[in-house]
Amino acid sequence: MLDYLVVGCGLAGISFCEILEKNGKSFHVVSDDSQQSSLVAGGLYNPVILKRFTLAWKARQQMDLAMPFYQNLEEKLKVKLDYKLRVLRLFASIEEQNGWFEAADKPDLDYFLSTDIHQNLNLHIDAPLGFGEVLYTGRVDTHTLLEAYSEYLTKKELFAHETFDFSQLRTNSEHITYKSIFAKQIVFADGYGLKNNPFFKYLPLNGTKGELLTIKAPGLKEQSVIKSSVFIIPLGDDLYRVGATYKWKDKTNAPTQASKEELLTKLKTFLKCDFQVVAHVAGIRPTVVDRRPLVGEHPIHKNLYCLNGFGSRGVLIAPYAAEQLFGFVENRGPIDPEINLGRFTEKYHQELP
Repeated sequence: MLDYLVVGCGLAGISFCEILEKNGKSFHVVSDDSQQSSLVAGGLYNPVILKRFTLAWKARQQMDLAMPFYQNLEEKLKVKLDYKLRVLRLFASIEEQNGWFEAADKPDLDYFLSTDIHQNLNLHIDAPLGFGEVLYTGRVDTHTLLEAYSEYLTKKELFAHETFDFSQLRTNSEHITYKSIFAKQIVFADGYGLKNNPFFKYLPLNGTKGELLTIKAPGLKEQSVIKSSVFIIPLGDDLYRVGATYKWKDKTNAPTQASKEELLTKLKTFLKCDFQVVAHVAGIRPTVVDRRPLVGEHPIHKNLYCLNGFGSRGVLIAPYAAEQLFGFVENRGPIDPEINLGRFTEKYHQELP
């Protein structure tokens, strides 16, 4: 009898497995490659919403958890994951500059926003009004993390690379069974795959398609993240990730020419050097109607749990949300009401036949 069966091995599943292992809990993971959002993510951790100069939800708490979390993963997996990078917000107008200084005076934001205006020294970037700098930022290499963690679990014989078959799941008040696995509880960290989950598909997970380009720009020589109408994230070796788009209708993982052209048009408004597109990827972010994660237990089946809905900020949110869920399952500790999926229990009962 295992303590947990975990479905999904993206940022949510990895974060939960790490807590399980740290606390001596037995578990097994089932996952396939159907959900691409963690795999193709830009991986940027940035506590500030740079369109409006506002602090992201619980950003300080999440940063305090996430930084040691990824450092520990680096040591455990023996891979480089966390790249410290400055994030520079390009000012398009004097009004934006003024808005930046107003934001930098606000409590909590003052910790993350530098009050220095950085003059543009890169001849290949059009930024006559300079940049504002966000502090304590960087990038997590999510692609390396997912590959290394799956390999780690596989070596420990804790991983099944397969599509979860709901017809093989049996539940009762004491435990769940899945094929030959017996576990006290099951956690679904299945990203946008939740739409096909018969237990949790009542939850209002919209899903937002994001597309990213990787460009090679030998002349650019930029070491900071530049945020204008799109991000440019340096990856090393003259490679840069450019993104991202937000599409609500298309729910496929297939890159589109329209989004590629959209990203290139925005990029060329401030990037003034030659470059070549070397990769184009897409994935569906698990976004929720109220922009808050989905964490908690099923309204009826009390040993079925959900860990989902991190949107575009999974790198920061995942460790925090995973700790919330673990504390609830093991100690019946409170889940933050803003992310507790109990806020949609009425919707579940309304949809019962």
